[in-house]
Amino acid sequence: MSVNDTAHPENSAWNKQVYHRLKLSLSLGLRRQIFIAVCDDLNLRNQVAAKLHSTLAYPVSQVLNQPANAYEASTPAYPRLVTLRLNMSDPHPIGQINQWLISYPPPVVGKTADTPGKALPIPAFQIVGVEQLTRQPVAIQRLFLQYLRSSEQSLASPETARVLESSILLWVPRPWLHAIQQSAPQFWRCRTGVFVFAGEPTPMVQGRGTPERFSGTRGIDLGDFEQTLDQDILEEQIPTEDFDFPKESLVNRGHPSEPPGKREDGDILAVGLVQEEGFPQERENTPAPVKSSYSSPITKELTELVLATIDTAIAESQITDESPQQLLAEIEALHANNASAVDLAQAYQNLGNFYRHQIEQGHATLEHLMVAIIAYQEAITLDEVSPQIPDILNDLGTLYWMLYRTPPNSEEGQSYIEQGIEFYQLALRLISPQSHPETYARVHNNLGTAFGDLARFNNPAENWQNAVSAYTEALHYRTAEMEPLKYAACQNNLGTAYWHLAQYNQPVEHLKKAIAAYNLALVYYTPIQEPLKYGMIQNNIGTAYWNLAQYEQPPENLQKAIDAYREALKYRTPATLPAACAATQNNLGTAFWHLANQIQTSKEERHKLLEKCISAYQEALGLAHSLQGMTLSFDVFATHNNLGLAHYQLVTDTYYQGDKSDRTQHLESSLDNHLQALNGLSKQPDAYQATITYIVKTVRAFHSELGIQGQNLALSKVPGQLLPEILPKI
Repeated sequence: MSVNDTAHPENSAWNKQVYHRLKLSLSLGLRRQIFIAVCDDLNLRNQVAAKLHSTLAYPVSQVLNQPANAYEASTPAYPRLVTLRLNMSDPHPIGQINQWLISYPPPVVGKTADTPGKALPIPAFQIVGVEQLTRQPVAIQRLFLQYLRSSEQSLASPETARVLESSILLWVPRPWLHAIQQSAPQFWRCRTGVFVFAGEPTPMVQGRGTPERFSGTRGIDLGDFEQTLDQDILEEQIPTEDFDFPKESLVNRGHPSEPPGKREDGDILAVGLVQEEGFPQERENTPAPVKSSYSSPITKELTELVLATIDTAIAESQITDESPQQLLAEIEALHANNASAVDLAQAYQNLGNFYRHQIEQGHATLEHLMVAIIAYQEAITLDEVSPQIPDILNDLGTLYWMLYRTPPNSEEGQSYIEQGIEFYQLALRLISPQSHPETYARVHNNLGTAFGDLARFNNPAENWQNAVSAYTEALHYRTAEMEPLKYAACQNNLGTAYWHLAQYNQPVEHLKKAIAAYNLALVYYTPIQEPLKYGMIQNNIGTAYWNLAQYEQPPENLQKAIDAYREALKYRTPATLPAACAATQNNLGTAFWHLANQIQTSKEERHKLLEKCISAYQEALGLAHSLQGMTLSFDVFATHNNLGLAHYQLVTDTYYQGDKSDRTQHLESSLDNHLQALNGLSKQPDAYQATITYIVKTVRAFHSELGIQGQNLALSKVPGQLLPEILPKI
């Protein structure tokens, strides 16, 4: 791989690609690899290095889950990736790695009276801090380059050859990259790959030892999550769950759904539904005495991650007797005094608990998540028989899930979700429903949510079936008598999982089970106590009935959908939840449209239903356009098309009795809405062409209903640049 000195114009996208390639290269575990990572932005460097350490140091499959062939894997307490900061007094990377291996040799596993056992693999090493050489005397800088020049010979010696049994990653800024190329060509020739990150150089500050602070923290929303998927598909948002501190923890999130809407002649209408999630809980502090074979000193990177959070952490720590600096000092003191693994594990757990509390308070930034993950992983590797392990594993699963929701991690979301699932499954292996019924139910609920997210990436039918199984198992031990609101939330989750599963197999059976689960949730999400959740689940029920109407008893099930949507709108109002109100109005318009087009519907009733359809769509669009800057959970341009189709159908119905003025008004509204839809569909060629067809049909209707004058009126409303495309089709 060659070095590109030109900064990529799309730095974020470029850096994501580079990170993925670098992580893959390190995770392969190949022997005799030397990688060079080039990054001038120290904030970015710190974040990437910390993410690599968190993801690769202790692979999930090797934490408390030894495979049958233990020769091929690390123990939970021995890392797969070690982060070292270059020693400024003696900047010898290979020497530092060799010294670390002398202090922490790979443990031997599988040793019995009959077999000698086998040492575990040598970890990979990432070296940071080269940029600090710029502040050092010239003699130190030259010494560093001399060490690199002699690395080819030193790596060949028996004493240091084992260093390259795995991989080395050297982080350097661009000036030092050029210095290595020119002054240490022997080392440069040994490189396996170069990974260049784009970013502005970080100015060097005065005074040694000044920590490199991360730039502005990026937060994620712990409440509503909205994201538009395919066109003509509505997604819903979830109200924020009320946390019961300190027992409730980490995260609540909604899961959008993807119901298909169908009509003849390619006209598509949109509806949708939502999901709600449960939460992991606080742990009791009852550590068990245990010794560990490995104890790593606290890294400078963890310290700097903590320092990057001080501004928010100090404010929050006022409600406790602890501060992050005190917790770090305790860990460092324990390391210095060669404390027991149990005491170290508890200290790391205390640090993780502190940042877990920050996350519960809404400070779910990337740095907070990374510190909590690293601290908890250190805790479980140091004390792997603690009775608190299942709860920590549950929290780690949720923290990794939150990484999936934290920008810019969406592209690597599948790996984070899979890691979260494995942590949940590890927790379940350590407990039974008889001994830990509450934890058992909580972990299964979270596991169901994670499987639902994994279905976005692959094997959707299988993963939604896994989600159904997990929620069902949770409900065996999360009863309505014990925890009525959690029981209701889990029933809502189960209903949404059944709804998704119905999109892949046995639709009638699974939709009916979804409706049953939603109705059980409504027993405890009453309109008096939980009006917003009550409205949300009524919306879900409406969507499930709408789907069921595609398979059996259309008039009856569509009417039930309409009734549910109307009930939801009593609580999803423009004043309380304007975006959710707009979404449900959009759903209601779709249900009215489908009911109007049933063959059993009389001509008089069809006319009334189409008018109600138009009214609902207008309400949805009026709210949508008033919510400037707010992310909506449905496609506004699709709704404009749907409204245009409703106006067109009403005025062209054989039994329509409106006068010329009414006909003109409906046709003008149809044309205006299709033209508005066209404005947002330039990058969707299929939808764009379908809308052009709608416009042509509407112009023809002007001529049919109002004569040549009507056609001229229609063409006068069409933008001039569209006329060459439309006129030949009229």
